[in-house]
Amino acid sequence: MDSAIHAEHLRKVYPHAPPGVAALEDLTLDVPKGRIYGLIGRNGAGKTTFVRIAATQLEYTSGTIEVLGLDVGREARRVRASIACIPQESRPLYFLNVDEVVYLYLKMRGLDPRDARRRTNDALAELSLTEYAKRSVQRLSGGLRRRVLCAMVLASDADVLFLDEPTTGLDPLARREVWEAIRRTSREHRTLLLTTHYLDEAEALSARLALVEEGRLMLEGTPADLRARVRYPYRVTVQAPFPEEELRSYGRVSRIEGGYLVFAREQDARELARLALERGARLSMGPVSLEDIFLEVVGRSIEEDTANSRAEEAESEYA
Repeated sequence: MDSAIHAEHLRKVYPHAPPGVAALEDLTLDVPKGRIYGLIGRNGAGKTTFVRIAATQLEYTSGTIEVLGLDVGREARRVRASIACIPQESRPLYFLNVDEVVYLYLKMRGLDPRDARRRTNDALAELSLTEYAKRSVQRLSGGLRRRVLCAMVLASDADVLFLDEPTTGLDPLARREVWEAIRRTSREHRTLLLTTHYLDEAEALSARLALVEEGRLMLEGTPADLRARVRYPYRVTVQAPFPEEELRSYGRVSRIEGGYLVFAREQDARELARLALERGARLSMGPVSLEDIFLEVVGRSIEEDTANSRAEEAESEYA
């Protein structure tokens, strides 16, 4: 695999973090060039720590990490020339207009004025920001400011883009516009590392996914790979007439409104679907969702904060 980002046994412990709590622990990861790579996990799982390390914003405790073959620790300046980043908590410059923010960012990256202006206009149009081009950033809502940051980074000529929770705070329509802009950027054979806790977003965009929990890599691969590695890769919803005990012979059963949800292996799922049709029961069948996989692997919802968030909390106070 030709890697844009390669980390081996990466470890990060923040100063004054609780004893034995690491933000990243023995993390080995390969992000292929020219693809969208999704890093998913709960708040505090270590996603932002990994992005900040790879983007040369944060020192790591041990291990190695390279971006485009360059050692992040020893060659940070060369790495920075080839990357662009939307940090999770960043804010655009409030005293500038929207088009000035994007244009200035591109000029600072070394683009000539004509190319910078063209890229600025294209990015604003793609993210439905043209009508706000001459509006001061300080007069924008939080969601619009987030879209301005997306426009800045996606308009750049960087080879590797770090998008840390890029659609946080956006309405559904704005999220879809950002998705399309991300897909367009990927078609330019650039690498995008996307962190998100929106599992539908990760599945819709990512060619490969890594599931991180408490700083450790739990699963990695294509969405199909992840489904193949869980015990029950199919879900079947059925309504009565079915006794719960009979359904348990096909897989794991959960009660839902109006019937049951059964997680099963492919052959058992097909057999249950056939039997349900014979009995005239309503049913639906398909592969498990990414949320189902997350629950099976981690044992809790992605919306719950991890105990490891204490390690990342130490970042803001001591890093």
